[in-house]
Amino acid sequence: MGIQYTPDQVISMAPDSSSASAGKKLASAKHWKSLGQSSEALWGECQGSALYQVKVDLSTFTIQCSCPSRKQPCKHGLGLLLLTIITPDAVPLTEPPEWVTSWLSRRVEASKRKEAPKPKKSETPSASQAKTADRRLAQVNAGVDQLDLWLNDLIRNGLGTLETQPAKFWEAQAAKMIDAQAPGLASRIRRLSTIPNASPDWPSKLLSHLGQLALLTQAFHHTDQLDTPLQEDIRQLIGWNLKEEDVVAQGEHVDDEWLILGQTFEAVERGQAQNTWLLGTSSGRAAQIIQFAYAGTPFAENYLLGSRQQAELVFWPGVQSQRALVLNRRGDALTIQLSLPGYATIAAFFDTVATTLASLPWREHFLCTLNNVVPLYDLSNNQWCICDQDGQSLPLTRGDYWQLLALSGGGPIDFAAEWNGTALLPLGFLVNQQYHALKLNRI
Repeated sequence: MGIQYTPDQVISMAPDSSSASAGKKLASAKHWKSLGQSSEALWGECQGSALYQVKVDLSTFTIQCSCPSRKQPCKHGLGLLLLTIITPDAVPLTEPPEWVTSWLSRRVEASKRKEAPKPKKSETPSASQAKTADRRLAQVNAGVDQLDLWLNDLIRNGLGTLETQPAKFWEAQAAKMIDAQAPGLASRIRRLSTIPNASPDWPSKLLSHLGQLALLTQAFHHTDQLDTPLQEDIRQLIGWNLKEEDVVAQGEHVDDEWLILGQTFEAVERGQAQNTWLLGTSSGRAAQIIQFAYAGTPFAENYLLGSRQQAELVFWPGVQSQRALVLNRRGDALTIQLSLPGYATIAAFFDTVATTLASLPWREHFLCTLNNVVPLYDLSNNQWCICDQDGQSLPLTRGDYWQLLALSGGGPIDFAAEWNGTALLPLGFLVNQQYHALKLNRI
């Protein structure tokens, strides 16, 4: 079969270290019966406190198990994948049983429904829809007006007065934006609260973020003067959300072989956000797949880090949009072995960043892929960085990256990271035709 993956890639899918350890213990044929594989799936029955049926859709690495665990992938699914790698002869090529074929058939039907064009909605909203939309727009307008006054007061009183403000000072303003149905603005205000006293240059950082927020409110006041793609971005930044069916209908469809380069995680209210970065090998397009998990529930989709696969993505409407959803995945998931599509120098990367910010100044994160760069550790400043062939360097976010240095041997590597305007958050790197993915939290 054409599928290729490594134990490290499987372990990177684990929801936590305990699941990874438990999965490794189940990577032995003695725990399994009715094992099998086909070009489409893996399956087996694992004996635990009961006999659990485990199946894996190889096109998407979706794992389903009959165990009661809320962790996904569960230890049984991880164990089956690891067993297939470590002892492939234990998982023979055979015809799948009915409990596997029926599951695959349901998944195919669900995928077809997702891809099928939806009946075109009437472009003229009903009276009740128009009334609801007008009411929300009025609330948002009132909220943005109030926010403008608040921003003016901050500048008039001076940033020095913010040094000792408690968290509730910022939260009170964020709550007003929630009441005004502008959650995007509320999120930006909450992030402002983390800046005072966080670094020696916090006043300049805070002023920059306040300026971006003021620019956003002014853009909202003048949306009728902006191009349609930028209008879409402004609405999304303020807090209007698009349903997936609307994204499929309105967004740009891009079919390509996509490299799954890495993931970052960050806490959100009552849950966690997962950001998966993809890069198109032909289009050179960066894509960000955002998933949310609340109250301990798992993320809906699994992505095998360090793999490449043909897929159709749909991008949210907007200016050079990078947020996307995966409409379908096709064929085998293969490992990344060849050089990453990327920039030869840091200066070339910054040229692209500058062009994007000129069109969309509120973009906060960029996918950065650099070729033939060297990881370095500055002992005097306790700072990791990446250095290109021109001798230019960029800092990495705070952390320990000895694995990066050890596997590179101090030589050049292809490097993927998320740029936040200040530092690079490493996603993974290619050395000796093997891609090593890192899963890190945004700071």
